[in-house]
Amino acid sequence: MGVDIGGSGIKGAPVDLARGDLAVERFKVLTPQPSTPEAVAESVREVVDSFGWSGRPVGVTFPGVVTSGTTRTAANVDKSWIDVDTAALLGERLGSPVTVVNDADAAGIAEMTFGAGRGRTGTVILLTFGTGIGSAVFIDGRLVPNTELGHLELAGHEAEKRASTKAKDDHNLSWHSWAHRVQRYLEHVEMLFSPELFVIGGGVSRKASKFLPLIEGIKAEIVPAQLLNNAGIVGAAMAARTAMAAQAETADRAGTAGRPGTADRPATRDSAAAPTAGAGSAD
Repeated sequence: MGVDIGGSGIKGAPVDLARGDLAVERFKVLTPQPSTPEAVAESVREVVDSFGWSGRPVGVTFPGVVTSGTTRTAANVDKSWIDVDTAALLGERLGSPVTVVNDADAAGIAEMTFGAGRGRTGTVILLTFGTGIGSAVFIDGRLVPNTELGHLELAGHEAEKRASTKAKDDHNLSWHSWAHRVQRYLEHVEMLFSPELFVIGGGVSRKASKFLPLIEGIKAEIVPAQLLNNAGIVGAAMAARTAMAAQAETADRAGTAGRPGTADRPATRDSAAAPTAGAGSAD
């Protein structure tokens, strides 16, 4: 199962990892205000319990830098999240094994496996436009984690304060005016990274026809995300499966380390340790 924590909403669903799609309709609740760890953990529990998923592995996205299950930044949620062992907090609250991953990284993994980035090489950048701007950078299919390009400076401000969909709504911008801001942001990112492909995700991706045709002068190809706003949920479930596979491999190695005849046996790496689609039912 995947759960996507956002600045305005928390949504989740079991995921069919063979198809890269939700197994059932997602369940969503509003992000509590203030969005403290305890309050958000309770909302995540509500989402998970709505599917009777307690005790089973859950992947959770977070809108900030995540290292080894600990959240290091908190741009669009309460600052009390900084340096919280979020995997442990949610695992205790849910009674389930929990894997935590940056929200845009999760969406990017899903899009590179099942969506608009599938089969693409070179530098691919997924950008999620919502309460803020998230980013996932891939080089020949490999993720560079926690890039957080929404915090680049643009016109003297953090880019997401100017070009997120929240900024569009807050300033009552027309699609044309907002597209101009997005264009300036993409120009800046392109100057820094020279990607071959931009994938535009987040909730606004379902309205791509209203603004992508207005963006000009970008050398890279620009396409909307194919998984739309479900990419984070799918990527979170993929991250949970990857963590399960890694734990199983570690346990297997530990169990065989002392057996006769195993000392010289080469270690192997299961394909599930990489962010790729796998056969199986909902996870």
